[in-house]
Amino acid sequence: MGKKKNTSTIADAPPAAPLKNKEYEKELRRLHVELVKLQRWVVSKGLKVCIVFEGRDGAGKGGTIKAITERVSPRIFRVVALPAPTEREKSQLYLQRYLPHLPAAGEIVIFDRSWYNRAGVERVMGFCTMEQVDKFLESVPMMERAMVESGIILLKYWLEVTPQEQERRLRDRVNDGRKTWKLSPMDIKSFDRWDDYTVARDAMFEASDTSWAPWFVARSEDKKRVRLNIITHLLTQIAYEDIPDDPVEFPKRKIGKVKPTHYPFRIIPEPF
Repeated sequence: MGKKKNTSTIADAPPAAPLKNKEYEKELRRLHVELVKLQRWVVSKGLKVCIVFEGRDGAGKGGTIKAITERVSPRIFRVVALPAPTEREKSQLYLQRYLPHLPAAGEIVIFDRSWYNRAGVERVMGFCTMEQVDKFLESVPMMERAMVESGIILLKYWLEVTPQEQERRLRDRVNDGRKTWKLSPMDIKSFDRWDDYTVARDAMFEASDTSWAPWFVARSEDKKRVRLNIITHLLTQIAYEDIPDDPVEFPKRKIGKVKPTHYPFRIIPEPF
């Protein structure tokens, strides 16, 4: 399949010093400006970009996607996070439910988990047979080659986290009322299946880490660093240029020619 030999591992890297909030915000603001430039370029040139995020529970996929999309247009940067398949969808060709969500010209589609569910959670949790897994791993490189040959820029990111950090994050979801919604029954069921997920991940990489659609691995021990690192890498994968803004001139405003209204508006309480 034209696979490149990769001798690197996902062994733990020496921990870096914590990134200060001020430094993080400064770098994130700079990268957000670049993402806006990329957005304009994609629309101008009619590019089709598909970004896949995969990783274990608690690896930081959602936070990274939020960091990418919080300053760009949701009409251009579309996030796709499909729910569990319906009975009808279960009877379809497996990849069929994902095809309608692929990008059209001028779109960047981000999959928060993707068709690789079959190689990961479905395999580990027994939601499909090993025969179905094998068929998926055999067919997915061909599907992705067809995507790329159709003009889609396909980027696949795997966020890697240690078991210690994953456990800390999952337990934090129990104790933080802002995060309880993130802790799904599936997280609990898969908590003690670290090794099973490792085997599934390695089989997935072996089958689908191709020259036309390679996997990029991001160490996710530090949420701030992984967000900056992924956005920086993403920007290097798509050749774009800055399209200057047209001069902006506001028209003269017409204010004060309408009499004040006496309508009894219902103003909300203002405790702050």
